[in-house]
Amino acid sequence: MKKLNILLIVLMLSALFVLPAAAQTITWTSGFQVQNLSSTTEASIIIWYYNQDGTEAIAPVSDAIPAMSSKTYYPIHTADGFNGSVVVESTEPVVAIANTLGNNPQYMASTESFAAGATSVSLPLIMRANAGYYTWFNVQNAGQTDATVAVQYIPGSSGTGFTEPSVVIKPGASHTFNQRDLAGLGVKFVGSAIITSDVPVVATVMQVGETFLNMMGYNGFTAGATTVSLPLIMSNNSGFYTGVQVQNVGTAATDITVDYGTNIGGTFNPANDTATLQPGESTTFLHNTGQFGTPKYIGSATITTTGQPVVAIANQVRLGGVAVGTAYNGFDPAAATTQVSAPLIMANNSGFFTGIQVQNVGGSAVQITVDYGPNIAGTFNPANEVVTIQPGDSYNSIQNDGVWAGNKYIGSLTVTSAAGSQIVMIVNQFLPSGSDTFMSYNGFNY
Repeated sequence: MKKLNILLIVLMLSALFVLPAAAQTITWTSGFQVQNLSSTTEASIIIWYYNQDGTEAIAPVSDAIPAMSSKTYYPIHTADGFNGSVVVESTEPVVAIANTLGNNPQYMASTESFAAGATSVSLPLIMRANAGYYTWFNVQNAGQTDATVAVQYIPGSSGTGFTEPSVVIKPGASHTFNQRDLAGLGVKFVGSAIITSDVPVVATVMQVGETFLNMMGYNGFTAGATTVSLPLIMSNNSGFYTGVQVQNVGTAATDITVDYGTNIGGTFNPANDTATLQPGESTTFLHNTGQFGTPKYIGSATITTTGQPVVAIANQVRLGGVAVGTAYNGFDPAAATTQVSAPLIMANNSGFFTGIQVQNVGGSAVQITVDYGPNIAGTFNPANEVVTIQPGDSYNSIQNDGVWAGNKYIGSLTVTSAAGSQIVMIVNQFLPSGSDTFMSYNGFNY
């Protein structure tokens, strides 16, 4: 069977952090969605649940997913109090997302599954007491033997450099690193981290707000690139804006340039942003100040360097009114393909809907086709969407108006383009009337 690692960064009904300012305990829950990428063959899957000590929480769970369909596992199969990770094995290629919920529905975040790990993983944004934000992350052993894992913290705008003592993680299991309790980072820390291991590992980070009650999740990077693509950048978009965190994962200093794409929300044409980063160092570009302080911008961005590899994430936030936030990983365009899939697409699903942003990261204009999968919640069958995207630009489609109005849809989608082209995609999940009911995940290229 083909193996897919999924990192679930949650506890089932078990307290992890206490927020002193609000005297609030956060209870974490989770669900995940698995998509079968085969267009012809049913996928037989086995789901393994591992406790943090490496033991199996329950007997493996078997299931089947029809061709080009997806299944949701919420609640998950383990009993309340489970704190661990998941591995899925499949007879066909599959991908998955994990939705993490804190004090459901106060905090929400979505992250993607992993197909493999690495012995070095980069985390571009780590925080302790940064305007009320803290991070925590789980590291999962993606290998077949015990992993000895160390974490080095590198300060950016504030904090103290620090290296945590090594821990041993069993195969398939995970370990939680909580920066809120890590006094060695200083009173305030804003920076990055590098995870090293003697066995391949994967990691997922949660950014938790105690002042603005929202949460943003992203996956650690197993490799960098000299070009990074960001499909969605915003300023003054109905109160939403983005912040980009870029980390140099090379061995020498490098200059970086952030080049913004065509504005599909107005006429403002942003100038490039630039910075110089030392090895391991990270920096922040905020799109609610400076040149982005007043104009509306909805577009994309491409980051280039003078030779060293970098990684980047984008946080999407709205802090006015009810605070919401979400994050996604920047893409290496060299890994882009002509096809990208999304395991979970929604319209009128208890108020939730999705929006996709597809970026053309190739060198010439490309025509894409958005093909929606079977509707597991009703009979509405969305028509394909066919559009052309210029190089570096993005296409946005939101499943909450037009033909979607009044029609319930829960399913998946696949975006295809011409041979030789390169596309990437993010998916936002949003409930306008909720608290932090805003989640995003990266589409899967294949």
